[in-house]
Amino acid sequence: MTVAAALVVASGCSSEGDGTPPSSASDSYDGAREAVEAYVRALNSCSVTGLISVGGVEDAEWSRQEAERILADRGGRGWKVKDVRIQHDMGPEVGSARLLAEDKTGEPLRDTFTVTQERGTWHLTVFSGRPAEPGKESSATDEPRS
Repeated sequence: MTVAAALVVASGCSSEGDGTPPSSASDSYDGAREAVEAYVRALNSCSVTGLISVGGVEDAEWSRQEAERILADRGGRGWKVKDVRIQHDMGPEVGSARLLAEDKTGEPLRDTFTVTQERGTWHLTVFSGRPAEPGKESSATDEPRS
């Protein structure tokens, strides 16, 4: 009985040795990678709404202004994805993505994003100016007073 259990455990581990993640993890990596590729498509097409969508933020004045700033800095340059590395280093629905791309002149782009999954959709944290929700105070970074 013990030998049979050991064989079942051993055979279950053998497929992990080939470096292929389980299908649910593979789907998760694919979804996060697609979010990174959607970001590059939004940059290439100078799409404010594309950035807002991949950023998972509301379409509001503040997000449109920030998307326009991102596009002014990086948009319309013909980025081609060379490599995307996804790590679920913060849990199954939060991780990091490392992007390596080149523009049409060969200029490199390297960026790292936090990737999050909300209701089955992966988003990149590319917006930093998200206003606090009404009724909530923002976090303070000052030293506590005694």
